[in-house]
Amino acid sequence: MELKYHKIQKIQNKRVRNRYPRLYGKNARLPEHAYGHDVGIVLLETDQGATGWGRGHCNSDLKEYLIGKDVSHIFSAELGVIDDKALPIDVALHDLAGNILGLPVFKMMNTQAAKSVNCYDGAIYMNDISPDSKPGGLNAVIEDCRYDYDLGYRDFKVKIGRGNMWMSHEDGFNRDIEVIQAIRRAFPESNILVDANDGYNLDTTLKFIDATLDCGIYWIEEPFIENIDDLKKLREYLEKKSPKTLIADGESNWDIPLLKELAKQGVIDVLLMDVCDYGFTKWRRFMLEIMDLKVMASPHCWGEKLKTHYAAHMAAAFSDMIPTIEGVPDETEGINFEKYILTDGKILVPEASGFGMEFIWGRDNG
Repeated sequence: MELKYHKIQKIQNKRVRNRYPRLYGKNARLPEHAYGHDVGIVLLETDQGATGWGRGHCNSDLKEYLIGKDVSHIFSAELGVIDDKALPIDVALHDLAGNILGLPVFKMMNTQAAKSVNCYDGAIYMNDISPDSKPGGLNAVIEDCRYDYDLGYRDFKVKIGRGNMWMSHEDGFNRDIEVIQAIRRAFPESNILVDANDGYNLDTTLKFIDATLDCGIYWIEEPFIENIDDLKKLREYLEKKSPKTLIADGESNWDIPLLKELAKQGVIDVLLMDVCDYGFTKWRRFMLEIMDLKVMASPHCWGEKLKTHYAAHMAAAFSDMIPTIEGVPDETEGINFEKYILTDGKILVPEASGFGMEFIWGRDNG
């Protein structure tokens, strides 16, 4: 009921920049991911003085449409955004509603939500071969893991697929195996997830499974472009060789009907659409279908710790269906993350209203 007493009065677009602690290097399909990037932010204010903000952008036509609207006409605490025209400011509306209601977003979604969520390190790139001018070698990857372990991460998602673009197929595959085995030796208690960014094919994936059986791979992400025949063969092989290893897919170019069909066929275990690009509200809707599909979820967060924190609220609200989320070691200029505490591979989700992050300053962004 509180939401209906607030009208959108002001909308601003800002721009901030996040900073990675090191160069994040190549993956199977892309060159270096650099040291950070600009992030668009939307600031909202109501006629009653309530504020909210989040990742996104609001163009002039959408501003004109939204100014003067009752918050309750575009947002529902139970459902998220209820006017699809407002989806570009999806996360900002969640933050605003939480602030109006005095609730953290995860408690707004589920009063029985978990208080902490598992979070793996998603920043273990191919720094053994990056940059071209000064590749770090195998030790660089281990050092990256150790740096992030000291930040509080315990599990690592490791990029594989060096033979897709950067090395010969044989040399690249052998280096992939060498990296995984070295991480397992250095961190015997950690879960290892691998991500091929569609840089493998079925045969290479099966060879990879054989070569890493003693490493206990937690999940294989996007081994090759989704197709049901190859995924069925991969599933059958895993059931024989490594039955605890999960198949995760759907991060990019998501075809929701196809992903649903793959889930129904039992050839995908974890769905990965991006928490912001796919959408926070769309994820809320989709989580209602997850149990029927008998799969798990882990909204993709790569690029910004900001997105990790959004996904943490989703994971806390749906803790029985989201086993872990992707962490991004970074800092973002103008945003205070201090209420989020990462310890022993778990994020304590703050009880503060909204998403519990303070926006301090950003550049104008149109």
